[in-house]
Amino acid sequence: ILETHLTGTLVLSVFTAVLGFFQYGYSLGVINAPQKVIEAHYGRVLGIVSPDRYATNASGEDGTFLQAGTEGTLPPLTDISEDLATSPHILTMYWSLSVSVFAIGGMVSSFTVGWIGDRLGRVKAMLVVNVLSIAGNLLMGLAKFGPSHILIISGRAVTGLYCGLSSGLVPMYVSEVSPTALRGALGTLHQLAIVTGILFSQVLGLDFLLGNDEMWPLLLGLSGVAALLQFFLLLLCPESPRYLYIKLGKVEEAKKNLKRLRGNCDPMKEIEEMEKEKQEAASEKKVSIKQLFTSSKYRQAVIVALMVQISQQFSGINAIFYYSTNIFERAGVEQPVYATIGVGVVNTVFTVISVLLVEKAGRRSLFLAGLMGMLVSAVAMTVGLVLLSQFAWMSYVSMVAIFLFVIFFEVGPGPIPWFIVAELFSQGPRPAAIAVAGFCNWACNFIVGMCFQYIADLCGPYVFVIFAGLLLVFFLFAYFKVPETKGKSFEEIAAAFRRKKLSAKAMTELQDLRRSEEA
Repeated sequence: ILETHLTGTLVLSVFTAVLGFFQYGYSLGVINAPQKVIEAHYGRVLGIVSPDRYATNASGEDGTFLQAGTEGTLPPLTDISEDLATSPHILTMYWSLSVSVFAIGGMVSSFTVGWIGDRLGRVKAMLVVNVLSIAGNLLMGLAKFGPSHILIISGRAVTGLYCGLSSGLVPMYVSEVSPTALRGALGTLHQLAIVTGILFSQVLGLDFLLGNDEMWPLLLGLSGVAALLQFFLLLLCPESPRYLYIKLGKVEEAKKNLKRLRGNCDPMKEIEEMEKEKQEAASEKKVSIKQLFTSSKYRQAVIVALMVQISQQFSGINAIFYYSTNIFERAGVEQPVYATIGVGVVNTVFTVISVLLVEKAGRRSLFLAGLMGMLVSAVAMTVGLVLLSQFAWMSYVSMVAIFLFVIFFEVGPGPIPWFIVAELFSQGPRPAAIAVAGFCNWACNFIVGMCFQYIADLCGPYVFVIFAGLLLVFFLFAYFKVPETKGKSFEEIAAAFRRKKLSAKAMTELQDLRRSEEA
């Protein structure tokens, strides 16, 4: 299969596209490592000082004050007394905004994915939106030359706008250029790009590399390099043959691009499949977001698409990504930052394994196995954290549970939601469906990022019981509702939903008939 379908042009096209997800992952992870350094800089720019800066410096040593130019000396006591009351709240507000505005940008722009993807084409759209990424990274990279809090918040917002668009355009393009036999394996590369981006940001964020008072603007703006690389590589990538054939009716151009992507393979089978899809799309009106929810034809697929996105974000994985250092500290790890990087490495390795598994085991079975594994890990993590005060060895239980939690996430719930939505819908409703699913994913990401710390403070070591309960709900839903899309054409997947709908309707009619007979 690989020799038949995997051409140099296809590899280049998929690699170039998923650079957008690398930037997404980098942006997710980069803001956490240098938090204390950036907060201290905010304090200097705003003329206030965070109280916890009086106790520690960048190395975590007691008795010094983290402020450039003070060389470890304490500020005057009068300054401390004046600032103590106000500084924590102001700094917390600006820091929370710096983190969360990224997700807000993604939520806003995700709704325009369908429009821009259809208007400009998949490749040209990715090319144009890269300007947002370059602009956002420049703003953050130049943060020390202006009001840093304003520049970082603006840069994060603009980068979020880019990532919201990219996270819809990339799966759309990759699913359309991939052969059916490799669609799942190439689809999981989105997640591999994300976790690689997170890992890069974690390593570069170490204080002896870029996570220090001198270099943090470079750390924040560095994914602009990936944006520039993607911009120039996109000029070499062919447009999606499906988009050309179905949306624009450019048959010869579609065939030409299909030959570039497939090499010596006969393109006629895929052209015939596109023709069927085109005829079906022509027989129905253009599907808007409103119609996606009001038409019974798409209801089952929309519910599945939204639930897989919700299950990815509400599984608790972002709680691990955002707060793993804190969790490792509670578990008694001496160097929690290196344990967090260890999580990033495991994350990346098992995403690669998922790429190899997804076309053999299938989407549905991997999704179910991942959810159940995460459920067991969440329970083990809770037991470890609760009993830590009684048994010191429980710290190892907590640590192993965290690593297993991440492993099972990458087996299924991590990569599959990114590409299964594109598989569940035909050409007509696909852009609208990807936009809605993207918005749902970003909104859930924002909710978890904003609320987890408050819930963790309220529930203490029992916080992962909540995620265990949610994982059970997601598992049951996936077991009964999520179809297997492995090796199926878009038309076959749509037909499977129609059969489910018809069988459900027939069952309802049969029950009504029995009731009338009994009456």
